[in-house]
Amino acid sequence: MSGEKTFAPTEKRRRDAALKGDVLRSRELATAVAMLVGAAWLTLAGPWLFQRLAAALRAGLTWDRASIDAFAPGPMLIGLVWAVLPPVLLLAGGVMLAVVVSQIGLADGRWVAANLAPKGSRLNPLSGLKRMFGAAGWIEVGKGTLKVGLLGALAWSWGSGRLLALLALGRGASLGGQLTLAWQAVTSLMFMLAGGLVAIAVIDFPIQWLRRFLRLRMSQQEVRDEHKESEGAPEKKAAIRQRQRQYASGAVAKAMREAQFVLTNPTHFAIAMAYDPAKAAAPIVLAKGRGDKAAAMKQLAAEFGVPTMEYPALARSVYFTTRENQVIREELYAAVAAVLAFVFSLKRGERPQVPPIEVPVALRFDAEGRLDPRAA
Repeated sequence: MSGEKTFAPTEKRRRDAALKGDVLRSRELATAVAMLVGAAWLTLAGPWLFQRLAAALRAGLTWDRASIDAFAPGPMLIGLVWAVLPPVLLLAGGVMLAVVVSQIGLADGRWVAANLAPKGSRLNPLSGLKRMFGAAGWIEVGKGTLKVGLLGALAWSWGSGRLLALLALGRGASLGGQLTLAWQAVTSLMFMLAGGLVAIAVIDFPIQWLRRFLRLRMSQQEVRDEHKESEGAPEKKAAIRQRQRQYASGAVAKAMREAQFVLTNPTHFAIAMAYDPAKAAAPIVLAKGRGDKAAAMKQLAAEFGVPTMEYPALARSVYFTTRENQVIREELYAAVAAVLAFVFSLKRGERPQVPPIEVPVALRFDAEGRLDPRAA
């Protein structure tokens, strides 16, 4: 039936969904990335953090007569916070950046600001019950159970091999050695748990992809409507063809019969040109157009066997600097002469290489006729 959603989502469907905040994302991947980055940071920057903490402890536990006479807890607390703030902020910034990058990577590089906006549907109790007891809710329950079981097993495996060493902390060894052992134990546990989270994320990713795929599936009618929208309504296409026929039967057709070559953008612009030393000292623009007129000119060029050359920068430059039945600007002589020489070689049956064309910076335009900023 045409109402059943059995068709795969099109690229436009995915793009429109992303603009509304529906992108591929995985909380499990975000958690795994955060744990990995945190563990790596603690391993590499641990000595720095220890030094800052030791300096803060020394400053907070060192007292003399001057400290008692001029007791100022405010500056003391500020000093303690400032001692540990840089490493903590660096850790938080690194974790946040890694999580954001991982989620944007899943979303095809799209930053969807709509996901930051509050959603009233999240506050609806009925919607919440539907999420809890629906298929998505059971999937989350299964993932949660798997996560607890796997991470619990990893923690047990980690603790069973280090229990005696951890219980011995505080006896016999130096304080520095005990702190080093404790730090290594904590970082090793974080890496082990991060590995488990990565395994969960690997399982979660295809689940999230499949859920989004099923959510964005389209019905036959939706596919037809999108195709009609992208191709244009029949009335609109008929109007375009009518305008093209009008161009093809008027002065444009006469100019195209006299043209020696056509410059294109290649999609937006078309300029028909010819060079006759008996009429002018430089090539002349016989006709030019954009949009429907350009399409009609390219169609006529194909019918009349007029070579069509795709030089976007040169086509825009001639279009915006030269009127119809007017010679081109002197600054464009060299570029157009190279194209003419190539066309004449083709007509002689030769196989020349396509010449490179350089347009002066002062005559470079975009599709809207704005000059290149470097020309200012």
